[in-house]
Amino acid sequence: MKQIAIALDQLLNTLCWFIPGGRWADETLSSRAWRIRPEWPNMYRVIDRVFFLSPDHCQQSYESELLRLQMPQELRGK
Repeated sequence: MKQIAIALDQLLNTLCWFIPGGRWADETLSSRAWRIRPEWPNMYRVIDRVFFLSPDHCQQSYESELLRLQMPQELRGK
């Protein structure tokens, strides 16, 4: 189920052509919101409020992307 949620999140990010910061197909919208927070500071705040049970959701998503934690262990860099 988590992989489906990640896939939908990545699709949503790719479809959001009007938001600056690129539309990388493998990045989640939460990660992008954290990455572009200097230009769009309210975006990550809104997403963090939606995921209120996960404090710092966007920052954690961004850090997860950097570590490639959304990928299977076999596909992560060695």
